[in-house]
Amino acid sequence: MARVVAVNAHPEVTFEHELEALTPIGVAIERLRVGSDEELLAAAADADVVVPMGYRLSAAAVAGLVHCRHIPSGGIGVDHIDVEAATAHGILVTNMADTFVEEVANHTWMLLLLVARRGLWLHGMATSGRWAEALDQLFPVQRLAMPRVTGQTLGLVSFGRIARAVARRAQAFGMEVVAFDPYVADDVFAAHGVERVSVDEVFRRGDVVSCHLPWTAETTLMIGERYFRLMKPSAIFLNTGRGKVVDERGLIRALEEGRIAGAGLDVLEQEPPDPANPLLRMANVAITPHMASVSDVSSVARRRLLGRQIADALLARVPVGVVNPAALESWRGRGRWLV
Repeated sequence: MARVVAVNAHPEVTFEHELEALTPIGVAIERLRVGSDEELLAAAADADVVVPMGYRLSAAAVAGLVHCRHIPSGGIGVDHIDVEAATAHGILVTNMADTFVEEVANHTWMLLLLVARRGLWLHGMATSGRWAEALDQLFPVQRLAMPRVTGQTLGLVSFGRIARAVARRAQAFGMEVVAFDPYVADDVFAAHGVERVSVDEVFRRGDVVSCHLPWTAETTLMIGERYFRLMKPSAIFLNTGRGKVVDERGLIRALEEGRIAGAGLDVLEQEPPDPANPLLRMANVAITPHMASVSDVSSVARRRLLGRQIADALLARVPVGVVNPAALESWRGRGRWLV
């Protein structure tokens, strides 16, 4: 029988939605709690599917999973899985590429409006007995502190599915949209009415710059001081992708020195953040705890898709969401399938 192991799953996760696809083929999900690669391999070296839930699968761990055929991410990002090692060993890695698109796009837009419209500050004024003071404080002499979103330019760093959904929302608000992504074809930009520009131009032209980069070796700390110095002093920076693509020291300096107007962040370089992180105390920064993908609908849809991906992989069917198609040939040739 196939062995499916969930590593470090939350104790309250019941897997009822995943099992909708697995129970009919006689497969269960086994819980495993480990604190090291050695513990993982001692208990699960013979597993056919390994689901890392709160555990990072290193190259060494992947290499030791000698029977593994499939590692599903369970989310959009795959930065907790050594995909290169999985590909080398003929293991498919999948993600939830389409499940969270609308949620993350909506969350991005929420952060944009919270910062641009001073939502958190206004809420504080209204609920702390300072209602009448808000207007005078918001508009000091010769400084407009609440920009109008309509008519501004949104710059997107990366132009994948989520960024395209953010672009549609921006266009509905009457914004011009420009984007940088060297891996997306010109016709995709044209189909969405978005102008392709260089990454420098995104930061120069954007009244709002929204970052949707995945975390890879190429993108680690990619967005730093150099780019923040290109931004307008009235501009807002958003990040709902991955925290480790942004050099927070550069972002903090830009905010402290008034070189940009504000930031909206669902992800941080360190999660949970150090309580001393200056971003947590800035009135012009809105932060949420890496929750952009969450909704009642998406949370169930994600789990059902995870079950279908595992079932397909065990039935020798290529699951949706494969992020390493280079592994497919060796994956297909790895011998008999267990269900």
